Amino acid sequence: MDFPVPGRRRETTRVLHAIDLDVPESRLTAVVGPSGSGKSTLLLCAAGLERATAGSIEILGTDILSLSPRRQAAFRSEKVGFIFQEYNLVSSLSVEDNISLPARLAGHRVPKPRVDDAMTRLGIAKHARRRPDRLSGGERQRVAVARVVANQPRIVFADEPTGALDLKSGHVVLDWLQALPAQGTTVLMVTHDPHAAARADQVVVMGSGRIHAVIPGGDSRAVSDAVLAAQSVDEAGDEAA
Repeated sequence: MDFPVPGRRRETTRVLHAIDLDVPESRLTAVVGPSGSGKSTLLLCAAGLERATAGSIEILGTDILSLSPRRQAAFRSEKVGFIFQEYNLVSSLSVEDNISLPARLAGHRVPKPRVDDAMTRLGIAKHARRRPDRLSGGERQRVAVARVVANQPRIVFADEPTGALDLKSGHVVLDWLQALPAQGTTVLMVTHDPHAAARADQVVVMGSGRIHAVIPGGDSRAVSDAVLAAQSVDEAGDEAA
């Protein structure tokens, strides 16, 4: 994946190098690494929000690079859910309407009982008619998760979903992300936190735009050690250069 260098129209810099990754269906996969390792770029490319300059990307058997921008958008609205650190809620809409919005944009409607159930399960039913600007950060992120729970996408991309949250709210969000695969949803989560990454079924460790290791989840110490090992390789490469 190449990006243009600001101020130098003919020059590009490579952000991702020879990525070959299979994300298992109905599992939670975490991508972890230090800032600048390319993990968020990997997620954006996988979701089709950034266009990869080479290779292929398949989601649920569909090569998204072969789709036009309009068809990509339609595919995402039907099959994909997003949870970002910035929440991505519409400030002029109520909590309830924000949860229903992706389905409305796709041309169909989520049954109200399903919306109500998602809000109840995430503990935000009492805020149904409030707008997001009247909620705390943790409550806003719960709305973002409730939106995914209610719309039942096949795959969820989550970019630092707990990065701006307090410990309690972060645990609630991780609990729900960890529960989604039981409903048949595939989750790809980017995080810099080894403890959050360890909640996943598998952990992809990145550094300098490369995948250094793919390890089982469950052990935050093993994740931390793998990240440190990747950093050591990167630092040794920088010194050699």
